Amino acid sequence: MSRDDTHPGLWALAVTAFAIGVTEFIVVGVLPAIATDLDVPLARAGGLVGLYALALAIGTPLVVLGLARLPRKPVLLALVAVFLAGNLLSALSTSYPMLLAGRVITAVAHGSFFAIGATVAARLAPEGQASRAIALMFAGLTLAMVVGVPLGSLIGNGLGWRLPFFAVALLAALGWLATARWVPALPAQAAGRASTQLATLVQPEILAMMSITVLGFGASFAAFTFITPILTDITGFSTHAASLLLMVFGTATLLGNFAGGRWAASLGWPVALRRMLAGLLLAFVALALLMPWRAPMVLLLFAWGLLAFGMSPGFQAGMLATAGQWAPRAVDFASALNISAFNLGITLGETLGSSLVARDVMALTPWVGVGLAALAQVPLMWLARRSSNTPAMQVAGCG
Repeated sequence: MSRDDTHPGLWALAVTAFAIGVTEFIVVGVLPAIATDLDVPLARAGGLVGLYALALAIGTPLVVLGLARLPRKPVLLALVAVFLAGNLLSALSTSYPMLLAGRVITAVAHGSFFAIGATVAARLAPEGQASRAIALMFAGLTLAMVVGVPLGSLIGNGLGWRLPFFAVALLAALGWLATARWVPALPAQAAGRASTQLATLVQPEILAMMSITVLGFGASFAAFTFITPILTDITGFSTHAASLLLMVFGTATLLGNFAGGRWAASLGWPVALRRMLAGLLLAFVALALLMPWRAPMVLLLFAWGLLAFGMSPGFQAGMLATAGQWAPRAVDFASALNISAFNLGITLGETLGSSLVARDVMALTPWVGVGLAALAQVPLMWLARRSSNTPAMQVAGCG
């Protein structure tokens, strides 16, 4: 997919994805500041990452199921408006429960936007280029890691953690305008009855793809949720330097996103995911062993971001391909389930990481990533064998 044949609607989706990426991950950069200001333990404050993801995981399929028969553009505009409102509530919060409520509202809109937006992106792409179109949309999410999260962290730690949430609300308004201007009116795709779509919840192939996403994406979040205190308390960087190092990680996620889209297109998503999971496992082993040393940590942050977020287009393209083969009347719902899987992975990783932090063994968090990345290979191998002789799956997966 060349720059010339990129539909402008994809750029509109990327703008909103940028705002969503900032609001999802900004908490990581200002977690100690929030814990101090709201007078809660750091491990409990970590729930703003994990519980956000859990709310997203539960709410997204339900919302997408309820909106299945509505035209796509008005649905996207409504979701962006709810996302904006949730960020304003977060910014105005005076207590942990209030902030958590704002995060939950934001999370449900976030997940539904990505689930529906991924299928819209695939429909706007030239034939055979679905995974690269999804990568462009997800580029907004990863660009947030490069610019939005480090900048928000610097601002939040210097001028107060609320200010980044107000900035995200402004970004959401820009995303709403871009969506209104550039995303074309698209009817809802033919969808089966609610019972037909819910049947995907017991479809072995769909569950296998979800488990790949849960384990593979979740592998990063035991350590990433606490990356700021890891860099300051264990590696010895200043808070300012740690904020700047998030930019190293973010740059890698952006490059990884585009590279992952190309690898999924050229190799097929199963091979691309298998290789990136193996690389991620090795990166976590090195991270666990070299955490006290500054220079290796900078290099490992880059490798970690490249691999962890390079898998995102493959995860989503894999679900669209799997659903196209095994649940063709529930593709939007299956997409929503995979967005849930991303966030169940975040919840899993954060919960395991928080349990280690609560026991004062934060340095062990990368080993959780090692285990989860290894486990993800099991359903990936099963699903690849299950579908390897089906041309339709391979074409869809190489979009």
